[in-house]
Amino acid sequence: MSVAMPVKSLLYGVACATLLSACSVRPLMPPGYPDSGDSAPARRLDPNSIADATPRVEPKSRRGNPDSYVVLGQRYHTLPSSRGYVERGIASWYGTKFHGRSTSSGEPYDMYAMTAAHKSLPLPTYVQVTNLRNGRSAIVKVNDRGPFHDNRLIDLSYAAATKLGILGEGTGLVEVRALNPGTPPVQTAPSPVIQASVPTSPGLFIQVGAFSSRQNANQLSQRLTSSLGEKVRIQQVDHRGQPLFRVQIGPLASVEQVDSLSLNLPRLGIVETQVIID
Repeated sequence: MSVAMPVKSLLYGVACATLLSACSVRPLMPPGYPDSGDSAPARRLDPNSIADATPRVEPKSRRGNPDSYVVLGQRYHTLPSSRGYVERGIASWYGTKFHGRSTSSGEPYDMYAMTAAHKSLPLPTYVQVTNLRNGRSAIVKVNDRGPFHDNRLIDLSYAAATKLGILGEGTGLVEVRALNPGTPPVQTAPSPVIQASVPTSPGLFIQVGAFSSRQNANQLSQRLTSSLGEKVRIQQVDHRGQPLFRVQIGPLASVEQVDSLSLNLPRLGIVETQVIID
């Protein structure tokens, strides 16, 4: 999995014990790279011949769905249902280091299977993951917890990352859509991974605040512009019949820039952020 620097083994053990008895929490790594000691296997897969997971009705994992759990000092809450879930964010992947280990649901992790880890979706949940840069999509079974990094939405198996074309870069901009067994997935027009030209990248932003007052949004925008030297936009949306002003840094050029800025924002008093793909 690709998230910030490795934690000490003692902290790792405490985090796992806190989450689940057989959890597969993965230490943190520099953005854009697989976990420490992790890698792709010698056996490579053809991205255009990898079959999707087949959604089917399954009982919820008995040990994989606590109401909430704590990892690395942060509490996460499990959604009661996956129905209607759609979210955009940054995907990472994990490979050889965790192959064969027990996942949070109790199933062994198989890097050649179409699976994924998610912080809050019920285990298991089947989701359609779409790479927003090349249009490729894959259906995976969420059977694990992670990635435990503020800027990551989902952690994909080696096979899923290969099919989506994010293996080389280590991360990708994706849309995750929960599927109900028996309901057809959303149709996409994928580009072959090995022949894909440079696609138009969606906009990448960090949302740092949302205000009912335009003046407050302007003040934060001006402070960020002078402190960071980055572009800042204010996006007005309707919220329960009232205007809401969202302050967002960007567009940003890369996931690495998102991670770098996120490390600097706490010194400006900003600790609650959200990655926005627009």
